Amino acid sequence: MSAVLTILAPAKVNLALEALGRRSDGYHEVRAVLQAVGLCDEVGLDPAAGLSLAVKPPGAAPVEGNLALDAAKALRDAAGVRAGARITLAKRIPAAAGLGGGSSDAAAVLLGLRRLWGISLPDEALAEVAASLGSDVPFFLRGGTALATGRGADLEALPPPVEAYAVLLLASDPPGPQAKTARLYGLLDAAHYSGGEATAEVARRLRAGEAVGAAEGNVFDAVAAQAHPGHDGRLRAFRDAGARNPCLAGAGPSLFALAGDAAEASAICERLTAQGYDACAAPVLSASEPFA
Repeated sequence: MSAVLTILAPAKVNLALEALGRRSDGYHEVRAVLQAVGLCDEVGLDPAAGLSLAVKPPGAAPVEGNLALDAAKALRDAAGVRAGARITLAKRIPAAAGLGGGSSDAAAVLLGLRRLWGISLPDEALAEVAASLGSDVPFFLRGGTALATGRGADLEALPPPVEAYAVLLLASDPPGPQAKTARLYGLLDAAHYSGGEATAEVARRLRAGEAVGAAEGNVFDAVAAQAHPGHDGRLRAFRDAGARNPCLAGAGPSLFALAGDAAEASAICERLTAQGYDACAAPVLSASEPFA
C-alpha cells in the first residue's frame, strides 16, 4: 500500500472468555485472555483536507458507519484539531468474522493519526478515546496478550503462549438487525455464568510458561450452534483436521485452535482447505511497546 503512513492491524482470538454475570449498567462482567495474531489488515493514512475512507477490495467492509472513520473523528474531537486524512483500508481480516478486525482498524487509525497529525495526546488519553469506540479497541493499541476484566477494556499484559501459531477457520455472519455480540450475550443465562476460574488458569499457564492446551475456552461455545448456522459442521471438520480444542475466536462464527509450531499449523490448515474451508495459519504476536 502506497501511503505516507501504513500500519498493520492484526486480528484477535480469545484464549479464554467467561461471563460472570450482568452488571448494573446492562453490560456483562467478563474475564478474558486476548491474543493478537498475524492475520492483518493494512491501514494507509495520507494528509488531506477532510476525512475520507476507501476500502480495498471494494465491498470487503462497509464504508458507512465504519469504525475506522469513527476513530478519526473521535481523535480529532479529543485533541481539538481540525486536521484531515485520507484513510485507505486494505482488508484481509473478513468482516463480521469474530476476529476483531473493525476494532483493530480503529486502533490503527488512532495510533497512526496521532503520529501523522503530530498530536501530543498521552497514551492514557488515547486509551480513553479507544474505549469510547468499543471494548476491544483499547487492546489493539498494544496487542500481544492481555488479561481483560470489567467490560473487557481493563487490561493487564501477559506473556504470549508457548504455542507459537493459531489456525483460523474463517467464516462470516450475514448482517442482522441486532449486533452479533449482543445477540450472543442474549442467548446466555445464569447457567452459563462462571467465576473466572478458567480464565485465571489460562493466565497462570501463560505466566508460568506452560502450554495453554485444553484450558482455553469461550462462553459463547455453548450457544454457538444457535447463533451461527453451520457451526457444528465447522467444529467437526476442525477436529477431524487435527486441531486440539478448537473454540470460537470471539463472538464467532470463525473458529481457532492453537498449534505448537508452523509445521503443525500448516498441516491442519491444509487439511481444512482441502475440504473447501477458508483457513489460514497465523503466528501469535507480541505486544507493541510503546503504543506508536
